[in-house]
Amino acid sequence: MTDYPQRVSDSFYERKRLIRLRRKKENLRFWEEFRIIPRWLTALVAVLYVIALVIAITVNLAQAHNPNGNNMFPWELRDNPALASLAMAGIVTAVSLMMAVMIFMVAYVNRDASRRGMSAALWTILVIILLPAWGFIGFVIYFLMREPMPYPCPQCGNSVGARFNFCPNCKCNLHPSCPQCKRELAETDKFCPYCGNDLKTPPSTVEVSAPSSL
Repeated sequence: MTDYPQRVSDSFYERKRLIRLRRKKENLRFWEEFRIIPRWLTALVAVLYVIALVIAITVNLAQAHNPNGNNMFPWELRDNPALASLAMAGIVTAVSLMMAVMIFMVAYVNRDASRRGMSAALWTILVIILLPAWGFIGFVIYFLMREPMPYPCPQCGNSVGARFNFCPNCKCNLHPSCPQCKRELAETDKFCPYCGNDLKTPPSTVEVSAPSSL
């Protein structure tokens, strides 16, 4: 019982090492990841941006012809409606860009968590709750805690989860262990990271000859 906490800790760090290795093998690219965001959401954000831009410029031009109206720009721009409209378009674009990044990242978390076998609703709600007070800390937590992508079984090619111990299709051992120290290994390991055993060389067996009878 005395070595039980140590064995639990070793197993935890071994599993984290395997998860990090599988994350490195994902080779994710920005535009390929951006495509998992629904197209209808991208189109909706673009339409809302155009509507906000039209409303802002229209209101600014209407205020320019009203001498008693409030104007957020200095006197140099009040006499030039074109420059005032350009400045208003820049402000709307900057605000819209920030809002679009937040919306797209929330949508990405929802879709990415679903394809990784995680709770999409739980992570989406967590990110949205943390967004007003803590900014992007929810996204940072998600990217640190998310599971690796499902990967093909090395024996049958069937898609298996990152935490599966055996393939449900062919019963292939997805977490092989070192034959010498019995610790868990990754598929890409050529030597055991714990005892240095050569994994390509089968363990040598020592033949014990039977004692000769006199």
